[in-house]
Amino acid sequence: MAEPPLASSPTPPDPPSWSRRLKELLFGKPRNLQEAGLVEKLSLVALLAWVGLGADGLSSSCYGPEEAYRTLGSHTYLAIGIAALTAFTVVLIATAYSRIIEEFPHGGGGYVVASKLLGERVGVVSGCALLVDYVLTVAVSVAAACDALFSFLPPDWHGFKVASEVVIILALTVLNIRGVKESVLTLAPIFVLFLLLHVFLIVGGIALHLGQVPQVVGNLKDSFRSGLASLGGWGMVVLFFHAYSMGGGTYTGLEAVSNGLPIMREPRVRTAKRTMLYMAVSLSFTAAGLMVCYLLWGVEPLAGKTLNAVLLESFSARWSWGQALTVATLLSEGALLVVAAQTGFLDGPRVLANMAVDSWVPHRFAALSERLTTRNGILLMGAAALSALLYTHGEVRHLVVMYSINVFLTFTLSMLGMLRLWLGRRNSQGRWRKVALFAAGFSLCGSILIITVVEKFRQGGWVTLAVTGCCIGLAFLIKRHYRGMAGKLAELDRTLGTIPAGEEKVAPSLDPGKPTAAFLVASYSGLGVHTVLNALRFFPGHFRNLVFLSVAVVDSGAFKGEGELAKLRQRQEAMLAEYVALANRLGFAATSRLGVGTDVVAAAEALCLEVLREFPRTVFFAGHLIFRRERWYHRYLHNQTAFALQKRLQWQGVPVVVLPVRVY
Repeated sequence: MAEPPLASSPTPPDPPSWSRRLKELLFGKPRNLQEAGLVEKLSLVALLAWVGLGADGLSSSCYGPEEAYRTLGSHTYLAIGIAALTAFTVVLIATAYSRIIEEFPHGGGGYVVASKLLGERVGVVSGCALLVDYVLTVAVSVAAACDALFSFLPPDWHGFKVASEVVIILALTVLNIRGVKESVLTLAPIFVLFLLLHVFLIVGGIALHLGQVPQVVGNLKDSFRSGLASLGGWGMVVLFFHAYSMGGGTYTGLEAVSNGLPIMREPRVRTAKRTMLYMAVSLSFTAAGLMVCYLLWGVEPLAGKTLNAVLLESFSARWSWGQALTVATLLSEGALLVVAAQTGFLDGPRVLANMAVDSWVPHRFAALSERLTTRNGILLMGAAALSALLYTHGEVRHLVVMYSINVFLTFTLSMLGMLRLWLGRRNSQGRWRKVALFAAGFSLCGSILIITVVEKFRQGGWVTLAVTGCCIGLAFLIKRHYRGMAGKLAELDRTLGTIPAGEEKVAPSLDPGKPTAAFLVASYSGLGVHTVLNALRFFPGHFRNLVFLSVAVVDSGAFKGEGELAKLRQRQEAMLAEYVALANRLGFAATSRLGVGTDVVAAAEALCLEVLREFPRTVFFAGHLIFRRERWYHRYLHNQTAFALQKRLQWQGVPVVVLPVRVY
């Protein structure tokens, strides 16, 4: 048989296009995976984690206490009790999540806790609730930010509020695609300014009333007796817990640290627990302190202003520089609420990535970008948050109701899972103390969840339940599809994955000048073996060398530490060795090449061109799953790597054959 002429030399790569240069300007240049200490450089110490993840919890003091205080109506004397119970609840939930961090040191939060302790079906409920929660984290934080900022702007400007919110969400999306640490460092000064100004407001607001303590106590006693006479004991208890539950938005964000463990600096558990301590102290002080100040200063709602704005105007009226203080504090609130939206962009994509690894959502959500961020998840979070914001017209009270339901659904399931775990550990030290902790957490979180759903069902509660329910249903459909595919591929593994050894053959030496077949493989499986055998069957006696190529894809499951990258490489090298051994048994000279990257197509292209320089008479082969009836969703659930690579290499004059593998 006459041998075909050599393939033409690969075309030199084109200079970067204007779109590529713009992309690098906006999102930054690709990360170098070979850089020493890369994981440590991208991780966050406790103080920075407090900024990136704690801002959500701290910023909830801008709307959670306000909602509880508004619900009290004229019975504001109950605010003291609600402030104390709010601080207690923050500490309780934070302590419970510190124990969860110890139990699950690799992170995952409510999704992993529920999946491991209550079963995967309950886990997907918690996971979908978290996804909707983090979408609403972005929406409610940005909406509340603009409420704070527009509180001191002329009413004529309020028509631009929603447009401003859209711009902020788009800017945050771009910022987060650049990288976690970059976004946190950029926003850290805002966090510090908020903290300092609010400490001054709360301490000053209480200190100015210290001389009036006897009068304040007397007024509270009189108001309590009057309220008891008008409401009755039971009515007062119902109002108290109703207002306490309506302030459930205060506790949002406390779960973020357990989800964000992968971005923590080693030792991660200690860093995460320290971050949780910072969050608990700052949030309990701020939320309870603001509520006490509302009471002391007799704050009443005013149209177009937040309660914090009304409080600030009363507090600062005595000083000539008071207006500047009010503006600076409200600006810091608005800016911090923007920072709080970071939690949705940091943790939402991580929940998506965990669910993608478990096949509840498309696998592409586990992929990392060139900047080592979960870009697909970030884009989805941004788009979904925009939809929620536009649907509610940026109405914070509406968004907070939707937000709180999913937060407390996740809290309740996590507490239940940990309660079940510790009830089963009969001889463990400190067992009953932890049982009491999680029982109390489960009772409080479950009560708030039930009251919020019942009270706010018609005011937006049904929307979040419907959206979360649709997400859960979609997740089960995706899981069923992937399970069906796994079953079909398992059948292929049984029929083609094991090749009889036959007679031992002495494999010839590699000859770079002879025709070579190069196979792109992801794992040693029936799919890969099927591709190899078909190529040899279609070109009998033609190829003298076989080269097996694979890309170790660094995704969210692999990028958890320096050691994980080394383990990933070792696994892929062991897999390639199996293919080389198979080729040797079949009597072929064989070798393998391994690439590492986040973009499988780009890494595979570079690997192929490297092989072509060594073996100039190479034809590349890749397998691709085909379906009897192609559906629109198949391209979203399964990668198109083979065709994308074929297009790139064929443009450079390199022959690539995509062999079909039928599994349906």
